[in-house]
Amino acid sequence: MIHPDTQLQFISEEAGHGVVAVKPIPRGTITWVKDPLDCTFSPAAVDRMPAACRKALDHFCYRDRKGDYALCWDHARFINHSFRPNCIATAYDFELAVRDIAAGEELVNDYGFLNILEPFRPRDEGTRRKVVHPDDLRRCHRQWDRQLQTAFKALSAVEQPLKPLFSAARWRVAQDVAMGRTGMKSILHNLVQA
Repeated sequence: MIHPDTQLQFISEEAGHGVVAVKPIPRGTITWVKDPLDCTFSPAAVDRMPAACRKALDHFCYRDRKGDYALCWDHARFINHSFRPNCIATAYDFELAVRDIAAGEELVNDYGFLNILEPFRPRDEGTRRKVVHPDDLRRCHRQWDRQLQTAFKALSAVEQPLKPLFSAARWRVAQDVAMGRTGMKSILHNLVQA
C-alpha cells in the first residue's frame, strides 16, 4: 500500500502518470509496504497468460527475491524511475523516503533495485548512470544501503501512517534496525536468488 498522502497524477507524455505527494513526507517515512492485497505471480503463471496480460505485468510489476512478479494493487505501481530516487526499497518488504519529499513532488524509485530483466535507457538526468541494467542491484547496493541506513535512523521520529499494516513482530524488526539494536539487512537481500 502506498502512503496515504499521495495521489496519481499525469507527469508528462514521456513518463505518463506518476505518484505525487499531496503533503510533505519526511525522510524516514515508510512510503510503501507490501500488503495482502498485492498480487504475486510465478514466472510459469505469467508465461501461461495472454500476451496483453504479460505486457501489462512486464510494465507494472517488480520481481521479488524469488523471481516472482509482484503487482501492487493501488497506485504504487505508477511510481516512476529516477537515478536520484527519493524512495528506496528495504529488505523488509517496505520502502523508505531517503530524503524529505515536498508536497507536489513526485515519489520515484531507481528501477535498478527492482530486478528488471532487460536494460533500458530512461531520460537523461545528468547522472553518471545512463542505463538501468539487470545487475544494478548487485553493482549499486552499497550506495542505496548508505541512504537507507540514514533514513532508518529517522523511522521512529516521524509519523508512520502505514504502521497499521505491520504485525507487532514486523514492526519490532523495523524498530530494532532504526534504533541500532539490529544491523540493517542490505537491499542486496532483494536480489533474485538463482
